Amino acid sequence: MRSRTKGMWWGTAIEAPDPGALARFYSELLGWTIGHEEPGTTILAAPEGSIYVVFQQAAGYQAPVWPPVDGQQRPMMHFDFQVGDLDSAVAEAVALGASVATYQPQDNVRVLFDPAGHPFCLCRDVG
Repeated sequence: MRSRTKGMWWGTAIEAPDPGALARFYSELLGWTIGHEEPGTTILAAPEGSIYVVFQQAAGYQAPVWPPVDGQQRPMMHFDFQVGDLDSAVAEAVALGASVATYQPQDNVRVLFDPAGHPFCLCRDVG
């Protein structure tokens, strides 16, 4: 995009029934700040600058199903977060409102659901 200039932000938008609550969950989980909030939209700012995650209100929101099931809402995207200690990272996320998925595909990864039902992964580096 040629019209972009240095310092312009970029990010992704995530639908949620309560964008402020979901942004605050990820703010606590990641230690990032809320950069902007208005009715229906809350923006989470990465500490490195110009990277944002936007949480937008969605009427009729349906949480995706994990693992995917034909004919049901599939996950469109998910976050992966590398962690040093998988058990303590899972405990911290659960204390903030996440839940652990029943199906776990790998020993060094834990699939969790955020408070709006989006799956995300905590990954321990085995390398």
